[in-house]
Amino acid sequence: MTMLAQNNICGLTPAEILDAVSPLYPININQAQAVANSVYKKGVTDFLQIAAIPRKLGTILNQEFHAGIFRPVMENLSSDGSVKYLFRNPEGLEYETVYIPDKKRHTVCVSTQSGCRMGCRFCATAGYGFHGNLTAGEIINQVISTGGAGNINRVVFMGMGEPLDNLSHLLKAIEILTSGWGLAMSPGNITVSTVGIEPGVNKFMEKTKCNLTLSLYSPFEEERIKAVPVEKAHPWKFVSGIMKSFPKDRKRRLSIAYMMIRNLNDTDRHLQKLKEEFGNSGIRINLLPYHPVPGDLNLPSLPERMNYFKHELVISGISASIRRSRGVDINAACGLLAGRYDSGNKTRHQRPEAGREFIS
Repeated sequence: MTMLAQNNICGLTPAEILDAVSPLYPININQAQAVANSVYKKGVTDFLQIAAIPRKLGTILNQEFHAGIFRPVMENLSSDGSVKYLFRNPEGLEYETVYIPDKKRHTVCVSTQSGCRMGCRFCATAGYGFHGNLTAGEIINQVISTGGAGNINRVVFMGMGEPLDNLSHLLKAIEILTSGWGLAMSPGNITVSTVGIEPGVNKFMEKTKCNLTLSLYSPFEEERIKAVPVEKAHPWKFVSGIMKSFPKDRKRRLSIAYMMIRNLNDTDRHLQKLKEEFGNSGIRINLLPYHPVPGDLNLPSLPERMNYFKHELVISGISASIRRSRGVDINAACGLLAGRYDSGNKTRHQRPEAGREFIS
């Protein structure tokens, strides 16, 4: 029979494991923590391999549960070393993940939804449509089932979907990422990117210590609403107001992602408005080159224009940087995730690893 998500350990806290297993075996909280730790940190799929629990418990877990860990079905390798993965869950939802290795940073960019319903004009995922939310387990599986598993020290929620449109599973995934029984990551090494859903931003700021990035596009409401429809329901000024209202914390970075498009949002007028809105706010501005989506004739801002923006922001007292694109040649860069695997011999198809993850 098909193994449903509720039978998976991945995505559960020790308390939830305790509740799920207790009717079958007198498990205690220490044993539940050992199970969680083994799944999240070691990627264990055979519970009999967990030395810290009784063999009988391991046997029952193997009979009644699954780790919930499954490999991607396809991957693309970029010339810069980045890797894009295509995952498919048991229900058939597809979503993408990007592993970005660097000298010291090993980052995984995860999705929270299959597709997205925000409809942002300059994002390829919008054209893919919305197909469903991912569970906390499916989010965590992206971290522990990619090629960089074991080396990952940063997680960014910048893949497919709007994270705050799937808030409960986002917060659950963050709990697993940051807990000692989970992946024990520092909240300062986790960043969530959002177009700005006001209630979600407020709850996220209250419930976590993770970094938050607001994708802006334009500081002028009449321009932003044409490219980012959620502006109508959740004006960016309200969202940035929430960000500014929280005490400044060196361990938590609050940022603006500003994608620069030639002659659209890289004018002196836009620069001046950014200075006015974010001067003395403690909010950083990250300048990103635009990656044209299929059918769009707009061009990215020239490098010298981006350098000028950065210089002017910095001398005005605003922390600013220009982000380097990774994985452009495999459609893995910011705004390009849309299930396209068309890079010829760079594509490798893989059989899903260990069919036992979904079959019993």
